[in-house]
Amino acid sequence: MTTGSVVLIGVFDGVHKGHQLLLNRAKEIADGRSVIALTFDPHPMQVFAPDRAPTLLTTLSDRVELLKIHNADQVAVLKFNEKFAAMLPEDFVKDVLVGQLAASTAIVGKNFTYGHKAAGNVASLIKDGLEFNFTVDVQELKAGDGQVISSSRIRSLVTDGQVEEARALLSRPHRLDGIVVHGEKRGREIGYPTANLGNLEGQTIPCDGVYAGWLTVGINFWPAAISIGTNPTFEGVRARQVEAYAIDQVGLELYDKNASIEFGWRLRDTLKFDGLEPLLAQMKLDCDRARSLTQQ
Repeated sequence: MTTGSVVLIGVFDGVHKGHQLLLNRAKEIADGRSVIALTFDPHPMQVFAPDRAPTLLTTLSDRVELLKIHNADQVAVLKFNEKFAAMLPEDFVKDVLVGQLAASTAIVGKNFTYGHKAAGNVASLIKDGLEFNFTVDVQELKAGDGQVISSSRIRSLVTDGQVEEARALLSRPHRLDGIVVHGEKRGREIGYPTANLGNLEGQTIPCDGVYAGWLTVGINFWPAAISIGTNPTFEGVRARQVEAYAIDQVGLELYDKNASIEFGWRLRDTLKFDGLEPLLAQMKLDCDRARSLTQQ
């Protein structure tokens, strides 16, 4: 049995199918060794170029949970700050990979860079591996159809509202985690009380529209019709909201509770209706369709 650990290195935002292939590969070659996923928080772009930092597909807690679900025995989270960004490539290898994680195999993507000003790359990592007695396994994040999968590609799909395509690459529905906050309570007045999700800063929110998916609060998991937008049918300027109606549920008291919304299908664009009656008629159609889709 080989000693040491198998260490995968990356941000792993979304823990998508490409990441899952790396984790499967790690498990295959581990031969009794511990599989460690080394990830970073915050996203490196928050340090290098905060104005261009991407929104995230998963919160850190979700990322850690998903990495463990998909074959990581342990997850090491390194705080990515200016001090870490200034670390020389050889110090990263010596102090982190070898010193802290006891790597005997490192698994990276073919475009992997590390160390100050991204001076380290796959070639230098292989060279360092010869010195410090670990092997380097270089992989490409490709799906079964041969297409490269990336977090940025999935992020673009989500922000374009293409949640079904994103779900295929993630291997699960895209999800937002937040807290149920008070809204205008207009949904309650018209018979469709919604959970208005707050605390979504930094997460990747789909474009405005109506979606079918699921609402989770605690142990409860309900099919839901989801609306993102500013409710243009009603007069006045209002903030963009992400809200979910738990289909066929009545009397729910969800304020201030942690909640998650998962996006299965996009139903339609956000529309401005000529009054309440046509809006209610469309909402019934939306809920009927959402109910049908989520029960498949």
